[in-house]
Amino acid sequence: MQIKMSSESSDILHYMNILKKAELDHLAQIMTERKSRLLQEIREVLVRTGDERYARLAGEVADMGDESVADLLSDVSHAEVARDVNEVRDIVAAEHRITTGRYGVCINCGASIGYERLAAYPTAKRCFECQQNHEKTHAPAARPSL
Repeated sequence: MQIKMSSESSDILHYMNILKKAELDHLAQIMTERKSRLLQEIREVLVRTGDERYARLAGEVADMGDESVADLLSDVSHAEVARDVNEVRDIVAAEHRITTGRYGVCINCGASIGYERLAAYPTAKRCFECQQNHEKTHAPAARPSL
């Protein structure tokens, strides 16, 4: 994938000073391919959940066990779609940061996000240190479990 940049960010290497063009192109290609796979998975789950077999199973439950299975299938499908949609949103945001010349720059401190981190997590928007701090300060409340 060739990166198209706005006129304001035509020299992304100079602006970010961390990624080589080949590295940036590689990361952009990974995200493009992942987004394509996610969108396909979303379509498949939506088609599958709209499938009459699942609707019949949910509508013709014979006992509490069957009803629980039908509810579980529905819940899992909704969770899969929500997870995939959130990941697509992260990819779209990362693509926007590429075009504006802000990709690879921490949104909190402005430091460079290393290629190793971006290669492992191409949609990263924080450097490792800021991400650790964010997770500590924005961790969801613990839920009691059985």
